[in-house]
Amino acid sequence: MQKENRNGTSPPISPSPNLHATTPRNRIGRRRSHDEQSRDMNKPNGVGNLLVHDQNKYKSMRTRVLSSLWMIGGFALIIYMGHLYIWAMIVVIQLFMAQELFTLARAAQRGKNVPDVRFLNWHFFITAMVYVYGRFLSKQLVKTISSDKMLLLVFSGLIQYHMIICYFLYIAGFVWFILSLKKGMYQYLFGQYAWTHMILFVVFAQSSFTVANIFEGIIWFLLPASLIAINDIAAYFFGFYFGRTPLIKLSPKKTWEGFIGASVTTVISGFLLAYLMGRSTWLTCPRKDLSTGWLYCDPGPMFKPKVYSLERISAWVPMPWKEVGIMPVQKHAMALGLFASSIAPFGGFFASGFKRAFKIKDFGDSIPGHGGITDRMDCQMVMAVFSYTYYQSFIAPRTYSVDTLLTQILGHLSAEEQFVLYQQLAEVLRKREQIR
Repeated sequence: MQKENRNGTSPPISPSPNLHATTPRNRIGRRRSHDEQSRDMNKPNGVGNLLVHDQNKYKSMRTRVLSSLWMIGGFALIIYMGHLYIWAMIVVIQLFMAQELFTLARAAQRGKNVPDVRFLNWHFFITAMVYVYGRFLSKQLVKTISSDKMLLLVFSGLIQYHMIICYFLYIAGFVWFILSLKKGMYQYLFGQYAWTHMILFVVFAQSSFTVANIFEGIIWFLLPASLIAINDIAAYFFGFYFGRTPLIKLSPKKTWEGFIGASVTTVISGFLLAYLMGRSTWLTCPRKDLSTGWLYCDPGPMFKPKVYSLERISAWVPMPWKEVGIMPVQKHAMALGLFASSIAPFGGFFASGFKRAFKIKDFGDSIPGHGGITDRMDCQMVMAVFSYTYYQSFIAPRTYSVDTLLTQILGHLSAEEQFVLYQQLAEVLRKREQIR
């Protein structure tokens, strides 16, 4: 027991020398540790962080491989179930990504007495979902409900006034934000407003293009997504075994060997995968409604092989074949593979810089060995936008189809206007003597 002072109080307890005391030996150890960290930082482009130097790389690889197999299995099941289920998967992924980024913004202000703006953040996010998916899927929705008079009556008005409805939903959130401004919190609240819109643009808007690709044919979603996954896996293994030359400081474990090896692998894989996927009507047929039944369609010239003679090549190099059949989609797949391996990784570099700014390793921990959902989707978002713009620029048909015109008629004309159009079209065809 401690001796008491004359006034009856115990003397103050001196701190243990092993806990906080600064001894010469401790100072030397701290200085040495600091010098070692400085040397690691001064190594060219972070050489000390390469996978070949990681002592626990086999343990982390095992965890990463097992979780990847689970994801691939679940992904394959959803692909088999069809377009609507893939869309639902994309929505769930977007919600998880938004949750991770909203949580990151709140974590930066943890411990401070700041207003809670989560409901306002989600209001803007849900409004964006209603607007974007309403624009993308209006054609499929009209096609689905066209046989039900009551549903068509209800939803035709929502489709017709969809834009103004979404606009007022956004304005309601804008007014809500203005009314929530408080003195002393202006900088924080405007920062949250900007943060939310950054998420809408960088995360939601880019990933939403994936849904448009799905209904043009699952292949236009599955092929780009597979190429990103192949590039990521190939870069990991090439860097794991051969990586010696650092690629970029933002991501210290990325190497030139991994980048080049993954690029070659991805382009070749795109050529081969397009041939395999192009033979499946389930993957190539577009979905024109919101049903889940099996699809049958004419695959079109994009998925029909063109025969090329190898006689000139065989004159110089012995070839086992005299001709070879190549689908046009295989050429487009090589272009997608080139983008997936050379440009899309910069989405990952962007995410790496983002995490460094907030001093975090991962956006979350929902996927063992991979981090959060956002950590896996960074390159996919960049690829989704490119796939959509590439499809619309070089692959999508340029002419109006019967389905496109019928969707516009059912969605924007009243029953009386549709009947008048029917009469006028019948009169035109009668004059041409195509009907009696």
